[in-house]
Amino acid sequence: MPHLPPDADRRGYLLEDYRLFHLRESRAQTFGYHYHDFHKVVVFLSGQVTYTVEGRAYFLTPGDLLLVPHHHIHQPDIGQATYERFILWLTPAFLAGYGLEDCFVRTEETGFHLIRPAHPGELVTLLQRMEEAERDDGFAGELLGRTLCLQFLIALNRAGLDNQASDSRGVYASDGKIQQVMAYINAHLCDPLSVEQLAAAFYLSPSWLMHRFKAVTGCSVHQYVVQKRLIAASESIRSGTGVMKAAREAGFGDYSAFLRAFRAAYHTAPRTLTEGGKGRKEG
Repeated sequence: MPHLPPDADRRGYLLEDYRLFHLRESRAQTFGYHYHDFHKVVVFLSGQVTYTVEGRAYFLTPGDLLLVPHHHIHQPDIGQATYERFILWLTPAFLAGYGLEDCFVRTEETGFHLIRPAHPGELVTLLQRMEEAERDDGFAGELLGRTLCLQFLIALNRAGLDNQASDSRGVYASDGKIQQVMAYINAHLCDPLSVEQLAAAFYLSPSWLMHRFKAVTGCSVHQYVVQKRLIAASESIRSGTGVMKAAREAGFGDYSAFLRAFRAAYHTAPRTLTEGGKGRKEG
């Protein structure tokens, strides 16, 4: 991807309403920065992992639930201990159809992605039963799995309403000023967003902003802006907007620059966005 960290790309394709993974890693590794066109729930079971989402690093403990809304840039950093987790992918339309998107809406509004439930075992048990249902070829096995998924999502939303993790020490690390800059970028993608212009808007030194943004988020200001504009344009194209209009509305003043950035990011032309594909291993 042009001007982006090597793995800061779109990962995974979700052609169903949801998909459940139960994964284990026995070696330390760092996944690249990436995003999805769907929502993701990470249920941390064991190991050592720090998850960075939109510039905020979360230090997970067993039983934690991490919510990653679609198009939020994130990266797990996995330690030496065996890392076990459930990961649930969910389409926004599926959640909205049942009125179960509140937890992700709240996450986007607050910028806080962690839920530390009082009784995590109940949520884990629902996922274990859901996993068993996916292997059940008996009567209404698929319906049983969907029912368990809905039960989990109801419990997840209830846990989110009771969540007190944001008041706990040692849960996350972030830089308040950089969070403000990131929020401004996301709200003003059509505006000029150079380092100098952002620094002036926040009364910061351009040099300080450039170096601090990179240290907090893992990518430069320009990388982040291009990534977010590509995401916005891609979503518009998928919803039926013409390519040129989508590029312009996402903040690309030069259409040829958009095409170059898009082809480098997705290795294809914008018109192919609606075509499906296979998922990739997840953090």
